[in-house]
Amino acid sequence: MLARVANNLFWMGRYIERAEHVARFMNVNYFSSLDAPNQLSQSRQFVLRSMLFMVGDPVHDDSLKLKEEEVLYDIGLNPEKNYSIICSIKFARENANSSRDLISTELYESLNKFYHFVMNYPTDTFVKTNLYDFTVNITEMTAVLRGKIRGTLLHDEVYAIIMMGVNIERAIQITRIINTKFNDALMAKGSYGDPIGNSFEWTTLLKCAESYDMMRRLYKKSPNSTSTLEFLILNGRCPRSFMNCINQVYKHILEIDKKVEYAKSSTAFMVGKIRAEYEFKQIEEVQDDIQGNLDLILNKMFKISENMEKEFFNY
Repeated sequence: MLARVANNLFWMGRYIERAEHVARFMNVNYFSSLDAPNQLSQSRQFVLRSMLFMVGDPVHDDSLKLKEEEVLYDIGLNPEKNYSIICSIKFARENANSSRDLISTELYESLNKFYHFVMNYPTDTFVKTNLYDFTVNITEMTAVLRGKIRGTLLHDEVYAIIMMGVNIERAIQITRIINTKFNDALMAKGSYGDPIGNSFEWTTLLKCAESYDMMRRLYKKSPNSTSTLEFLILNGRCPRSFMNCINQVYKHILEIDKKVEYAKSSTAFMVGKIRAEYEFKQIEEVQDDIQGNLDLILNKMFKISENMEKEFFNY
């Protein structure tokens, strides 16, 4: 396989996963705020700032009054913003076009249908009344694409490369969402006598990661900061957790790099090292410096992605 084509497959997986997480975050964050127990979490300005923080375009000027329609347009359908959903879908399709002969017809047709749905979605309707319809369709269509990837491709190197992209992007987006809701919890100051630990934002965080029901079933109690962070960062059985993502990346990289012994500069070594570190990490160690640990995870995932591109996809 050409390195250029492998790179396209890798980024196709990443862009599909990115679109889903941004869409779900918009949906859950916006509509959960209507039932929030405190005034700040109900504030539309608070919600819009949270959305921009998550996509990496934070607003630091507290006096600036954001316009809802502009923010929704920028994150959803603005082709000039690289973090927008429409850009992610556009880039995913471009990468699929470049590796058309290696992916299935079913996968390509579903991605093509997805592309035309987003490109033809009416902007005025989206920003005024159809945020729910748009974001739900995005999450459902990305689920269909993941099903096509798993069900219509041989589980060989092509599949492993796409799934490495999917899981690296998922780890990054989940960490970004945790970081955003932790920041929101700090600002909202909690609602039940605890400054942060029992904040409403932890419930929103779990719903943003589609993990609320799983967490309630495992812990059998309402979410708090400790249980939520432990579940989403360290629990390898949660399909959206950082630990599960890094386990999946490690599993798929062994499909591509089958050496018996890995050099310290290799991507497989880097992934194995961070996997071992978090497999035995305690939640108390994460809570000692939540912000620092989240930044550390993000930096490590960015380095793994860069190293992977240099080692396997350099052309």
